[in-house]
Amino acid sequence: MTARGIIRTYLGIAASTTLAQSLIWGVNTLFLLSVGLDIFQVMLINAAYTVAQMLFEVPTGVIADTVGRRVSYLLAVGIILVSTLLYVWFGLAGFGVGPFAVASALLGLGYTFYTGAVDAWMVDALHSVDYPGKLEPIFARYGMTFGLFMLIGTTFGGLLGQVDLWIPYVVRAIVLVPAFLLGLLVMRDLGFKGRELTLGSFGYETRRIATAGITYGLRDRVVRFIMFATLIQGIFFMYGFYSWQKYFLDLLGKDLVWVTGVIAAFVGLTQIVGNALVGRITKKVSDRGLILMVCTGVSTVAIVGAALVQQFWVAVPLYLVSTVAFGISMPVKQGWLNARISSEQRATIISLDALFGDGGSTVGQVGLGWLSQAVSIPFAWLVGGLAQAVGVPLLGVARRAERAEPPEPADKVGPADHVPGLQVVAAGCIGPECTAPAGDARSERAA
Repeated sequence: MTARGIIRTYLGIAASTTLAQSLIWGVNTLFLLSVGLDIFQVMLINAAYTVAQMLFEVPTGVIADTVGRRVSYLLAVGIILVSTLLYVWFGLAGFGVGPFAVASALLGLGYTFYTGAVDAWMVDALHSVDYPGKLEPIFARYGMTFGLFMLIGTTFGGLLGQVDLWIPYVVRAIVLVPAFLLGLLVMRDLGFKGRELTLGSFGYETRRIATAGITYGLRDRVVRFIMFATLIQGIFFMYGFYSWQKYFLDLLGKDLVWVTGVIAAFVGLTQIVGNALVGRITKKVSDRGLILMVCTGVSTVAIVGAALVQQFWVAVPLYLVSTVAFGISMPVKQGWLNARISSEQRATIISLDALFGDGGSTVGQVGLGWLSQAVSIPFAWLVGGLAQAVGVPLLGVARRAERAEPPEPADKVGPADHVPGLQVVAAGCIGPECTAPAGDARSERAA
């Protein structure tokens, strides 16, 4: 398999899985509300997803690092397909919160098998064919592919949802079939040698990864405060995506499901714009901390503005401004983390950063979901938006620490370890199963 073939397969996986994922992103909240749940119950179900990710990030990473990346990917697609069909069944049968929470947790388990495994496969495979280039352009192409197919998927899903809200779920399951066949027939674990996995070795590997992540991540002051900022920013992230569907339709005053698909498509498009701006911005401004602080500040103002100015044609553009800022900030953050992490601990540290994001998302969905039900969605947006502002001083501390202790020079691309749980990445993933793993580069060159 040539380098070109590896990259094409990597982008093919991005296209097929993103199309499948995004079909429900514009209608998921509306579907759950339509079967009799309230907004707080919707957020509890979504929180089950992030809790499952927190629990299974490291264990599933062990499987990918022993049995193989291809097996991990196939397990991911299979589990996601089953959990998607369960959503349809539970909705049509009128089941309550409990069964949906189980299906959501199963979905979270499936995505932990995906996150990082595909990136690890790509980097290992390129290393095996002595690929001489940098990884960042490949991640950028993944980001563009993700955004394009998210635009297609969310728009199409919104149109299907206008007919009936369960249809996008069935179409998603259908699209996952070729995604599975792509992994089954094309992927090969090049540059990676699997090893036997036993109950004893599984426990050892899990403890080793968890211990290394805490030891080598939190002892670096820069990495530590970047992770704290990730925790804070995660509070609004998934809650905001799940709640805008109802919030914006309420502001519009019309029950037009297709509108949510169009807005979700614009979310994907604006994040493509943000991704495209990264190169130009970093050429002019080399201070990663400053870029992230500005992006966080812009996002805070936009979200708070969307909460206060409760007009559809104002709130929607303001939210899209925040997604542009997100599209800029994620690749920059990934480059910053990679610059601070040695090759031996790269996988565990980025996984730990993802866990911080999962933790923030869980707190946000439960807490802000309760506020949405008890007070209103705009009030919850106001609280969540103001919480984002805390990320600015945290990133400022990381920036000062960076100046006091610059990173060591990057070295060459090496064999990749699985990065379990990279949840928010350069690809601009914003949906409930945000897994596009475009930024967990195992290459110090990516920094």
